[in-house]
Amino acid sequence: MKFAAANYSPRVPVPCCQLLVFPFLDSSSSQMYDLRSAARDAMIAHGFSPDFPAEVQHEIGLLREPRVSAAAIGAPREMRQLLWSSIDNKTSRDLDQIEFAEQSANEGIRLLIGIADVDALVAQGSATDEHAAGNTTSVYTGVAVFPMLPARLSEDLTSLNEGEDRLAIVIQMDVAPDGSTAGESIYPALVRNHAKLVYESVGDWLDGLADVPEKISSTPGLESQVRLQAEAAMRLRGLRRRSGALDLESVEAQPVVIGGRVVELVKTERNSARDIIENFMVAANTAMARHLASRGIPAIRRVVRKPKRWDRLVALAAEMGHKLPAEPDTIALAEFLSARKVADGANFADLSLSVVKLLGPGEYILERRMDSARRTSGHFGLAVAEYVHSTAPNRRFVDLVTQRLAKAAEYKAPPPYDDAQLMEIAKRCTGHEDSARKVERLMRKKAAAVLMSERIGESFAAIVTGASPKGRYVRLLNPPVEGRLLRGGQTLDVGDTVRVRLVAADPERGFIDFETETPDSDIERKLERSRRKKALATGLKHRIGETFEAEVTGVSDSGTYARVRSEPVEGRIVRGHKGLVVGQRVQLKLISTDAVHGFIDFEHSAGVQPRKRKRSEQKQATARKLRDRVGEEFHAVVTSVSTRATYVRTLGDAVEGRLVRGTWGLATKDPLKVILLATDPERGFIDFGRAE
Repeated sequence: MKFAAANYSPRVPVPCCQLLVFPFLDSSSSQMYDLRSAARDAMIAHGFSPDFPAEVQHEIGLLREPRVSAAAIGAPREMRQLLWSSIDNKTSRDLDQIEFAEQSANEGIRLLIGIADVDALVAQGSATDEHAAGNTTSVYTGVAVFPMLPARLSEDLTSLNEGEDRLAIVIQMDVAPDGSTAGESIYPALVRNHAKLVYESVGDWLDGLADVPEKISSTPGLESQVRLQAEAAMRLRGLRRRSGALDLESVEAQPVVIGGRVVELVKTERNSARDIIENFMVAANTAMARHLASRGIPAIRRVVRKPKRWDRLVALAAEMGHKLPAEPDTIALAEFLSARKVADGANFADLSLSVVKLLGPGEYILERRMDSARRTSGHFGLAVAEYVHSTAPNRRFVDLVTQRLAKAAEYKAPPPYDDAQLMEIAKRCTGHEDSARKVERLMRKKAAAVLMSERIGESFAAIVTGASPKGRYVRLLNPPVEGRLLRGGQTLDVGDTVRVRLVAADPERGFIDFETETPDSDIERKLERSRRKKALATGLKHRIGETFEAEVTGVSDSGTYARVRSEPVEGRIVRGHKGLVVGQRVQLKLISTDAVHGFIDFEHSAGVQPRKRKRSEQKQATARKLRDRVGEEFHAVVTSVSTRATYVRTLGDAVEGRLVRGTWGLATKDPLKVILLATDPERGFIDFGRAE
């Protein structure tokens, strides 16, 4: 599973009928590789039905706008006047959740989470329901989406779209200052989403990195409303952390699809906006589990058991100077992760990946026990004893089942499923979730193989993400591509860092193969050196900003390196290194450390011109402003061409950036059309691709 919020990974929904074709020119056969067919074939091979059958299409054709009235589902509360909003990806169309908060008694915050009432339009036993029950989940391959429900439902009639009146199931609770909840209730309501907000712009604003997003500033009352939501999320998160919830980040790279082509791979960045939604989802799912149990309703629980590879987690923590107990302890692991995030937040996602791999996947089980014993099978990662999935009924069948169970409890109706049916649904959903992960991973690898096919022979820094009798797997630091170690590294384990060379990229099979740069006979020495560097990076974290007297030890195309004269510390000079030579003594400022990979970076301040420093700060600010515009086209002009890079400047906005795709045949002052591929506000990088 994707810790901790399985719902906030990047999604770019498109109808199944609008799958995109991504051509790849195979140099050996000169044939175009069709990722559309590959995605569909992968779905079928893993037990999914990628197309909606005729009977489903017929049902959908008969659907009309739902009559949102008190008679629609009994007696829904009229709540359209509340300032509901949603926070999601810019391109998301299947909106399952909206939020509202208000002050309550005793310094509490009343939190309302509205969940799309999918059951209102998808009748149990209908052809649409049967198809959803068979697939159990939407599959987001990065290059195409196979929705569980037809777009007419998931992106329209059952989506909580901005400006539309919709039926919802509201989960209400009062959040106390200490993060505890009380007054939980669940009921149907009529709602209206007044603002569809975007993770990046809201997160940057809440984190103090950008101005108030225009949609928030132009909607009266919304700024204070979102800030109150952020306060409620902070309270909930604080209690979860004290209980041992694991603070993990997703590092899965998603293809950037522009004009029918995969042009880049990007990682999702964690921010305060994503934290709001994650904490609200956990609170809502926990409240729903308790609600069903209080009514004596058996439910499908989501559980993550204690990790079997705890010994490796102990060893991984020890490498970073932290001691974990011999037996699995979620609070101890949470404290370790929290400490690492504070000490090395920039590289925390890489540590998260190793921990997620060692924890293992979650599963669905039927919980029939109604006494205290039901709390013995909980969610290790979230540190909650009772947990169901209920907040994504448009794209997970188990959430739709939970919704039907909650409705039956609300109206004192007969249970919609018996225990045998629930057990079968739990088993099928667990199996299909695993299959969906395999399809999504395969298609990400195919897309990555297309991009990496031009980089055979290049060397990369990598972290080991898998170690088993079947082989070793690694993920590159940049670009964030995963692949197999074809040769070497048999003694490596999860969390080890190593330099690898790309030896093959096969889009047909989704294979990306590497070999270690270091012979196995020398790899243990390299690993020991890497561990020492990780320890040094850990110890130096609190000294960032200090100046050291150093000596340049290496100058090459791969970087400029120096060794501190008074301490056993060696690192890379990442700024101001131009003109330095081996043996030269310099004053260096420590600017960053990476305890996950063992990187130590310095700046030669005397070599950084004030003009360039100011320009760098401006590029950082510009990169942040452009984050919501990835995928847009610009008219531009080439400003410089060299063997190392080609740079362009857009017309009108005058944004300067690097051209990373389609640099052939260009000269300074050439006009061209470009597409914004990616921005990196931390480093001030703005990357474009040629649109023609």
